[in-house]
Amino acid sequence: MSEQSIVKETPIIYEKRNETAWIYLNRPDEMNAIGKELLLGLKDALEKVEKDKSIKVVVLSGRGKAFCAGANLKELLEDIKNPQKEEKGLLDLSELLFSKLDKLCKPLIVALNGVTAAGGLELAMCADFVIASEKAKIGDAHSNFGVLPGAGGAVKLPRKIGVNRAKYLLFTGEFISAEEMKDYGLVQEVVKAEALEERVQEIADKLSEKSPLVLRKMKELVADGLEQPLEIALKQELLALKVHTGSYDLAEGLAAFSEKRKPAFKGY
Repeated sequence: MSEQSIVKETPIIYEKRNETAWIYLNRPDEMNAIGKELLLGLKDALEKVEKDKSIKVVVLSGRGKAFCAGANLKELLEDIKNPQKEEKGLLDLSELLFSKLDKLCKPLIVALNGVTAAGGLELAMCADFVIASEKAKIGDAHSNFGVLPGAGGAVKLPRKIGVNRAKYLLFTGEFISAEEMKDYGLVQEVVKAEALEERVQEIADKLSEKSPLVLRKMKELVADGLEQPLEIALKQELLALKVHTGSYDLAEGLAAFSEKRKPAFKGY
């Protein structure tokens, strides 16, 4: 049963399905371009996710033909022309929201429903993994408009798909298919457009059965491990496991295994 709590006229739609929060970018006429209203709506949705303990997984997707075509260049130009405004500009708000997505303690799946470019690609790279519609077209596109990436395009993309592939996409501004991006490693799975939401919900439901504590700690270990020398990262992982031996979820998981039943994790 879907629980929709934000009306469709707003830039963000929030729906709760089972133990999953679906967050939609809802500016289809603007290709879901990233503007201040959209970012503030996303901020509200993420705060709701963080407060709701019944939410185990978050899905980010778009309405219409695009997931997100990047920044609203009209708003960006306005900020450049009026740098003395008191309120946060588009770049500052983007930095805040992308950081919140990167640090989200719950699994984040991006469901790419269509065109994904520039800031949209940077948004997709905040995900723990990406499931894409076969209709999705993906590219960096910053170079097409004389704009530099500012939310990970030039930094994250090489780490995700390799330096040469990233440079090609960054320099040319070309788009590639979701299937090709799957070969590159950024997309985990490509499905038919009409099956995208069903498949993503299936994965989300599977994740919801896992220990929220384990998934949260795994996210932290992966993120920290990528920034550390291997020897230090391995020590941190072992230390995390030793601390974890005192958790309810570990005891419950082992008991469930012994008793041949499904575990009932509590997240601590």
